[in-house]
Amino acid sequence: MDNSTAERIKAYISAHIREPITAADIAHAAGYSQYHAGRVFKDATGLTPFEYIRRERLLGAAHTLRGGKNRVLDVALDYVFDSHEGFSRAFTKAFGIAPRRFASAPRPDGWLIPYRVLTQKPTRIKGNNMNEKTAVIFTQIVERPARKLLLYRSKRADNYFDYCNEVGCGESGNSAPWDYLVTVKEALGEPVGLWLPENMRPDGTGVYAHGVEVPADWRGTVPEGFELLDLPPCKMLVFQGEPYDDEDFEEAIGRLWERIESFNPAVYGYEYTPETAPRMQLSPQGWRGYIEMRPVRHVV
Repeated sequence: MDNSTAERIKAYISAHIREPITAADIAHAAGYSQYHAGRVFKDATGLTPFEYIRRERLLGAAHTLRGGKNRVLDVALDYVFDSHEGFSRAFTKAFGIAPRRFASAPRPDGWLIPYRVLTQKPTRIKGNNMNEKTAVIFTQIVERPARKLLLYRSKRADNYFDYCNEVGCGESGNSAPWDYLVTVKEALGEPVGLWLPENMRPDGTGVYAHGVEVPADWRGTVPEGFELLDLPPCKMLVFQGEPYDDEDFEEAIGRLWERIESFNPAVYGYEYTPETAPRMQLSPQGWRGYIEMRPVRHVV
């Protein structure tokens, strides 16, 4: 692996990120043919040069938008997107939020500046190469009202795979309880995986469960084996990682978990409050990146 070549390409891209960049430009910066430059860069970073350029432009645009004094169209053109519409689609697909909403959301609530981790332990990728990757996490703080949690507990599971082994797999390809949870029309969101705090876990029950939030006045059917918990109003800190290939989901999620564990909410004036709500994960889907939520409160 030629890391020096990859670094030369990165330096060139950084210096010209707001200008058109061609494959010939990258090859010239690398000192190799276009094919060899692209292959060396992907071996070193896991991304093609143009995947890397697109990511860096979107990240740069996100930082610029958070300044609050730039029109979305101007930012799109500054970062070499052909149109407002194309930029908005790319931004929304990458980060799960439209650029206009991202730019106008108040701080610290709403979407925060991307949490970009520049130090990452080497991880094994295809071909048995080792790759230094940059993890990008967007964080959002959302208000959750008083509500109920419809869940199906385990007896001893503390992770998704042990949970499914214990409660059985359903027709949806997820757990058996999930098949019912997705039918709850009054749900406040999609079903989630749960890591239950100690104060919400009776003796003889596991840490991990599947459930869905419903309104506080919900009067729907609670099937045998399911349970309703009351949850108080709280804030949830939402982490959303970069999109990933579905076949690489275990590596992508593991990498993001490392970054989440190193994230310090005090930087934004918050602290974790695990007693107020479970830690939650949305169903991993590569197109939107891994999404996890943890309860927090604002520290005065």
